Amino acid sequence: MENFSGKKVAVLGFGLEGKDLCSFLLQQKASITVFDEKENFETDKDYQNFKKEGVIFLLGSDSLKNGLQDFEIVFRSPGFKYLSPAIAEALKNKVKISSATKLFFELCKGRIIGVTGTKGKGTTSTLIAEILKNSQKKVFLAGNVGQPMLSLLPNIDEASWVVLELSSFQLEDLAQGPYIAVILFIASEHLDHHQNQQEYIEAKANLVKYQNDKDMIVLNADDEISSSFAKLTKAKVFSFSSKIKTNGAYVQDKNIYLFDRQLGETNKLQILGQHNWQNVCAAATAASLAGADFEAIQKTIFAFKGLEHRLEFVRNFQEIDFYNDSFSTTPETAIAAIDSFQKPIVLIAGGSDKGSDFKALGQKITNSSVKTLILIGLMALKIRQAVEEAGFKGKIIFQPSKEMKAIVNLASQEAKTGEAVLLSPACASFDLFANYKDRGLQFKENVKAL
Repeated sequence: MENFSGKKVAVLGFGLEGKDLCSFLLQQKASITVFDEKENFETDKDYQNFKKEGVIFLLGSDSLKNGLQDFEIVFRSPGFKYLSPAIAEALKNKVKISSATKLFFELCKGRIIGVTGTKGKGTTSTLIAEILKNSQKKVFLAGNVGQPMLSLLPNIDEASWVVLELSSFQLEDLAQGPYIAVILFIASEHLDHHQNQQEYIEAKANLVKYQNDKDMIVLNADDEISSSFAKLTKAKVFSFSSKIKTNGAYVQDKNIYLFDRQLGETNKLQILGQHNWQNVCAAATAASLAGADFEAIQKTIFAFKGLEHRLEFVRNFQEIDFYNDSFSTTPETAIAAIDSFQKPIVLIAGGSDKGSDFKALGQKITNSSVKTLILIGLMALKIRQAVEEAGFKGKIIFQPSKEMKAIVNLASQEAKTGEAVLLSPACASFDLFANYKDRGLQFKENVKAL
């Protein structure tokens, strides 16, 4: 391991990953300076504790004005763009740029299963970890779900499995592959962070580029971009599908098969939607390659109830089903949610901008069981234009309120017996809510209060 003792180290970002880095680097006796665009952390206990330990904080929008060239190593948190001017200047000055993910890959003694894709990462990663746990494996879940990575290192040994949910931000500068890479469907996302879709795809591809011929990759046969990653790796290739027979797990005639052995019927799954058939098949394939028992896979996938804010059933009220899909921050995930229902839907959509194109969503809403569309937030107008251009004949309610209570009350009045109210925004949340969790929690609280 690299010796950090006494080295001048910069940590960009003081979120969960930044705090994890500070804890680790303090143990290594590094000299740490934290940079964050936020102005004030006075009420944050970690901030107070780290200050007492000697960590220096440079805060505010101009915190990087003097650059990073005076540091020996810079650790970038996901919120800081790898292509930002400050990092580009540091690279020119031969400063080493790293991240918590990169460091974890270098130091982890166990075998890593890395999961990426546009959506479904959390569900798939959690399901893999649950299956391995039920197969009596020593398993850790980290990345964007589970615990911060570096804090797990002391507990991980050669017999351990580590399942990592990895975003494009975490993969931008990765230079080491996992034992098993899982690539779910890939669409355009985070174009507010990446220069274009190609750069976003290239960041995802870093997960497989550095694998060797003893590693394995699990690809989505239903997705052209995911399938194309087979050409980028030396690893042994396995595929999953919700439509065709593959050399991994697949769905045929609404039955799930794993290496041609029947696991069970899709209608017995507790998580809704054909997109979740793909997540289940991906998880079953990866867990099986990691040595999970067939019975443990079977038992776990049919008992799994999904994650909070992902097509989460909240309540049946007056014979109307309410679903919280606040984690849906792209048109593609909202389309997948709409496809999960046959019954009429009152859809709540809209929020802040992520650079998305809503044309396909407009067409889906027009040609689906959505009967009423309640549009909120900054992207309400763009979505309205998309559905009107697609010829939507249902009812559109535009910007009724900024308060979730009023939105939920309105949706419950619009829905009839046997219908569903679905919050699947297709947008980020930052115009009206703190984050997608806040949006989902407010929705649930107000649904339960009806």
